[in-house]
Amino acid sequence: MTKILLLGKSGQVGWELQKILPLLGELVAVGSAELDLTDFNAVRRLVRELKPEIIVNAAAYTAVDRAEEEAERAMAINATAPGVLAEEAARIGAWVAHYSTDYIFDGKKGSPYLEEDSPNPLTVYGQSKLAGEKAIRETGAAHLIFRTSWVYGLRGKNFLLSILRLAREKEELGIVDDQIGTPNWCRTLAEATACAIECINCNPAIKSGLSGIYHLSAAGKTNWYEFAGRILAADPLKQEQLCRKLNPIKTDSYPAAARRPLYSVLDNRKFQAAFGFLFKQWDCYLRDLFGEGA
Repeated sequence: MTKILLLGKSGQVGWELQKILPLLGELVAVGSAELDLTDFNAVRRLVRELKPEIIVNAAAYTAVDRAEEEAERAMAINATAPGVLAEEAARIGAWVAHYSTDYIFDGKKGSPYLEEDSPNPLTVYGQSKLAGEKAIRETGAAHLIFRTSWVYGLRGKNFLLSILRLAREKEELGIVDDQIGTPNWCRTLAEATACAIECINCNPAIKSGLSGIYHLSAAGKTNWYEFAGRILAADPLKQEQLCRKLNPIKTDSYPAAARRPLYSVLDNRKFQAAFGFLFKQWDCYLRDLFGEGA
């Protein structure tokens, strides 16, 4: 049975992966309580003790604004640690699946980003995630680097939960409407990941050709203002909402330490072609989350 090591078990995607990866092999899942990713020797020891065939790294430093002041920690977790994991994977012939981000792009393209488009991160967070991609590739380990965006779910910290909370506290909310991207339900990302892992498990003759970077993203695009409106409309407990009005605002009116790309839609065709996983429109997954499309 394939042994799979999952890091970041308590995160949004990691939580969903814990439920689905046992269907594909023997799963060992760890979180920050069991493993400090800034302790690189501990990371090496864990891989050497377990000798997994697949390492899924769903752990990351995701505090985008705080990263501007904690660059060293962001780089350690998002860049150096993935490189260490990949070095150990290369040594034992294991695969590494790792999550990256739309923040590696500057948002100036204006059309969906392809995997081969040139990155130009605007933030320390984006720089750290891009450095993680590079560190993994340079080890020569077989890898699946999954770039995604605007991750949400019903646990952890994310835009959806923030909107649901604020809508019960305030009568009006100002939401940015000039950042364009694609929301992604964490469960769908976990299902897509499992699909890719199943492919490399079941197709040994072609799996070496599958190593590379892929964009994991639902179809379509939106902005934060529209996304917020769809969330509130789909909320099954909308009678508890105090908010009666959403006001569109511009990015410049919402000061933040880290600059966001104004356009970060990811083209998902490469992943769909390689693994046969068809992404639905982003709003279909939002309905699924609230049970309307289940």
